[in-house]
Amino acid sequence: MPSGNAHMYRQLNGRRLLTGMVLAILTLGLIVIDLGMGSSGIGPGEVVDALLGGPDGDTANTAILWSIRLPMTLTCVFVGGSLSLAGLQIQTITNNALASPYTLGITASASFGAAIAITLGLSVAGYLWIGTALLALVFALAVSLLIFYLGRLKGMSTSTLILSGIIMNFFFQALQQYLQYRASPEIAQIISGWTFGNLQRSSWMSVVVSGCLLVMGAALLSGWSWRLTVLTTGEERARSLGINVERLRLHVFLICSFLIAGAVGFIGTVAFVGLVAPHCAKLMLGEDQRYLLPSATILGGSMLPVGIITSIVGVPFLFVLLMKNGR
Repeated sequence: MPSGNAHMYRQLNGRRLLTGMVLAILTLGLIVIDLGMGSSGIGPGEVVDALLGGPDGDTANTAILWSIRLPMTLTCVFVGGSLSLAGLQIQTITNNALASPYTLGITASASFGAAIAITLGLSVAGYLWIGTALLALVFALAVSLLIFYLGRLKGMSTSTLILSGIIMNFFFQALQQYLQYRASPEIAQIISGWTFGNLQRSSWMSVVVSGCLLVMGAALLSGWSWRLTVLTTGEERARSLGINVERLRLHVFLICSFLIAGAVGFIGTVAFVGLVAPHCAKLMLGEDQRYLLPSATILGGSMLPVGIITSIVGVPFLFVLLMKNGR
């Protein structure tokens, strides 16, 4: 590579690294602001003092932050990061800007699995959340594998896969609505609250599990960052460089299923974070997965509102993408 191009490449990577650091700092700032919001307003300085003082402090701020707000905020950050990371990689392996856990029907299938667990009162070792997350995982894996093998065996285009995902989305939403209709009023109310995305179920257990899933998923995908970057240039080019595209897609689909199930299993359905956040990161950083992967994860984690609010933002964003693609 000529020295001039090498210098420009280093400058580009430097800007990407700086952008990622700025995103991380802004996300930390948003976390501090979010922790201070609520019926008992806490200033940023008091938030920092309570966090640095640890959970053993004897002040009211310590009890509020460490027992209620911090588990809720961290769960939301990890869930948002997981959905954004899953959305980014689904867009990469399908080569479709409209692909996301929501538009492919994976979120709806995981939500239906969680609804079945709630209806049946399915628990593992006495914990309802484990049964809910496991059944959400089973349905998310089943739909992910179905989408993968439909595309592989039938030779479907990426656009057809998106349409198949939309069909599955409607199908599982209909099943979930029927389940609500047949359930008792109490169970139906719980399932209904689940579909809106609810952070009230957050706990330190949800922080640990969702955080571990995100870290493990990000670590595995980071190891394939070069292959995923090459895949964005086209399947033929990736195959010419010795990349097993089908195996890579299968592995990525499986990891995304775990990330989505972990998110839905704890706070319910969260729409469009997996669509909006990756595109925002691409606009700032380009397609290099070494920088795009962590930055999209951070950006997804900063989208703290859930459910109805993300849908209000996501629907016009999806409409703009449709107009841009001319489809």
